[in-house]
Amino acid sequence: MAVKIRLKRMGAKKSPFYRIVVADSRSPRDGRYIEVVGTYNPVTQPAEVKINEELTLKWLSNGAKPSDTVRNLLSKEGIMEKFHNAKLGK
Repeated sequence: MAVKIRLKRMGAKKSPFYRIVVADSRSPRDGRYIEVVGTYNPVTQPAEVKINEELTLKWLSNGAKPSDTVRNLLSKEGIMEKFHNAKLGK
């Protein structure tokens, strides 16, 4: 089972709100997921990002691949750097 960390769209029309979820790569975008690891609200200024760092690092270390957008969000929060440092044993 290929696991991805990606965005699940919530909210009303013209007012998007996203949950950052861990899901099977074969499931639909807004469909079934395994676990919620955070939220992303692009409407607010600046965009509001809340991520459970501990859960995200656990899933990354278990082999979950983030989508491009989620990878950018994780990089801005500094989580990708922590993951790479832990992976390299620093």
